Amino acid sequence: MADPASYRPRTGEIPTNPGVYRFRDPHGRVIYVGKAKNLRSRLNSYFANPAGLMPKTHAMVHTASSVEWTVVGSELESLQLEYTWIKEFKPRFNVMFRDDKSYPYLAVTMAEKYPRVQVLRGERRKGTRYFGPYTAVAIRDTMDTLLRVFPVRSCSAGVLKRAEASGRPCLLGYIDKCAAPCVGRISAEDHRALAEDFCAFMGGEAKPFVSRLEKDMAAAVAELDYERAARVRDDIVALKKVFERNAVVLAEDTDADVFALHEDELEAAVQVFHVRGGRIRGQRGWVVEKVEDSTTPDLVEHLLQQVYGEEGEIQGRMPREVLVPTEPSNAAELGQWLSGLRGARVDIRVPQRGDKAALLTTVRDNAEHALQLHKSRRAGDLTMRSQALQELQEALDLPVALLRIECFDISHVQGTNVVGSMVVVEDGLPKKSDYRKFSVTGAAASDDTAAMHDVLTRRFRNYLQEQAEKAVNPDNTPGTAGPATAPANDTAGAPVADTTTPAPRAKFAYPPNLVVVDGGLPQVNAAARALAELGIEDVYVVGLAKRLEEVWLPDSDFPVILPRASAGLYLLQRIRDEAHRFAITFHRQKRGKAMTVSALDGVPGLGDSKRKALLNQFGSVKSIKAASVEELTAAKGIGPALAGAILRHFSADDGADGPVAPAVNMTTGEILET
Repeated sequence: MADPASYRPRTGEIPTNPGVYRFRDPHGRVIYVGKAKNLRSRLNSYFANPAGLMPKTHAMVHTASSVEWTVVGSELESLQLEYTWIKEFKPRFNVMFRDDKSYPYLAVTMAEKYPRVQVLRGERRKGTRYFGPYTAVAIRDTMDTLLRVFPVRSCSAGVLKRAEASGRPCLLGYIDKCAAPCVGRISAEDHRALAEDFCAFMGGEAKPFVSRLEKDMAAAVAELDYERAARVRDDIVALKKVFERNAVVLAEDTDADVFALHEDELEAAVQVFHVRGGRIRGQRGWVVEKVEDSTTPDLVEHLLQQVYGEEGEIQGRMPREVLVPTEPSNAAELGQWLSGLRGARVDIRVPQRGDKAALLTTVRDNAEHALQLHKSRRAGDLTMRSQALQELQEALDLPVALLRIECFDISHVQGTNVVGSMVVVEDGLPKKSDYRKFSVTGAAASDDTAAMHDVLTRRFRNYLQEQAEKAVNPDNTPGTAGPATAPANDTAGAPVADTTTPAPRAKFAYPPNLVVVDGGLPQVNAAARALAELGIEDVYVVGLAKRLEEVWLPDSDFPVILPRASAGLYLLQRIRDEAHRFAITFHRQKRGKAMTVSALDGVPGLGDSKRKALLNQFGSVKSIKAASVEELTAAKGIGPALAGAILRHFSADDGADGPVAPAVNMTTGEILET
């Protein structure tokens, strides 16, 4: 843990202008981004009395080793820069509003010849009409119900093409959930009109359709056509079911997102209801840990900044109105920024009375229940992770907290296709973006210990190389303490884009506190020897042997035995199993590739690109063996000389009874007489 006083900037060095600041750890990683109207006042609050900070803020300032800042021209610029940096660096100590879902919309592709109804997420497409957002379950139910009334095409382009070619509709056409324009049951114009009716109904014009169907049902009854009347009756019930599923809560011309939150000292739960056309179309929720003593306006500001920054940058995605429980910090600048993203005005309001205030109360109740449910479900997980890391640190007698653990494993079959894997766990959770794969060749592939030594050497040699490059050229790498240069402004006062080439993202820059190897004492000693040869002394090594789940330390006579019910042992087992899975997956990929091309090895002049061209042309090695010189030369890059060499290669493999390739002039490629 670093002492905040060791990197505290002098008060006179910090400007009093508005700006954005970044805390970095000893390895240059940005761990926190914040903004302030007065940088000097804000930064001094972190160092004046570190003991009085909230727990996570206290951990942040003691994890950091430097702080830097950028002065901007206005609070709007600071809002934009803060969002940009949070999105780029994903600081671990920032409040991050994340969930496991994106907006699902019911979409109609009106730009196609036969419009298609489907569920879409992500960016909007030109020529497609969107309705929603919905929850995942509700959108499927809505689509399934409406297709019986409006049998618009919902199949993929491939299914449509096959149906047109065969003259037979797909299953939906047989069960009357598609009008089957692919086989001519309905014309393209009539099908488009059907899609327009679907869009009109989803746009809120439900009453005219229901009234029309009721008249059709009455007419069918009058004609004593009770079967048709029953079908129309079922259609009416289906439409009313969809129409009533989303109750009207506000005026029909209201498009709004209603946010509410419920918080305690450590966490906050956020809920949002998406209201479109006066009806609730969807609901989402987040639970976040508070990093510092953030006020409710600060949380609301960060919430809107991240939610709409991530998913609202496409014009038309955001509603006209955003209802919040408390006016956010920098409300005017935030509204201006959101209006720029939407391409039209966005109003941020705090409803005080009426239907909107009542709906906000309902959303707040949902947030309160969500926080209670989260605490009951997550308390055990958080406790077990913390307990497991603490148990490991105490059992192994390590002086540092295990913030980052890396586990290595070797996989092969009888010494062939030897590979290594590296998996990473931070704060007890896997960090898959840092996983790495290693191919082991040469003398290092002779046995497991040599392979382990090779993999560890390569991993930490890259780390040392990146550290050396950072020391030689610190200006082009992250982690330089002190004030950063403010972005230049043009004559209109708008920030000018920084044209400096960004430093490449470091691949191995962050060392672990603990290295775990899959194996016993030989593998552990090989890993420790690799670190010692590189001069690395602050990374600790252990091994987990499969037979009795023993934990081995380097050069030890006896293993450390953790209790079978130990949370620390369970964490080690999960890390080891993940490294084993990752290594086996890579080994199988490499072995499968080797088996595919091994029959073509040894052909002089046949490299990887030409080998791939042959396989693409013929599909298999068997077809290549059966091909003639003329057929082989049809493949890209294969000339007559190389084709003859390929046939002679297979003739030699097959023995005297195999086909004899014709002789070829290696200079001209001319086939000689035999």
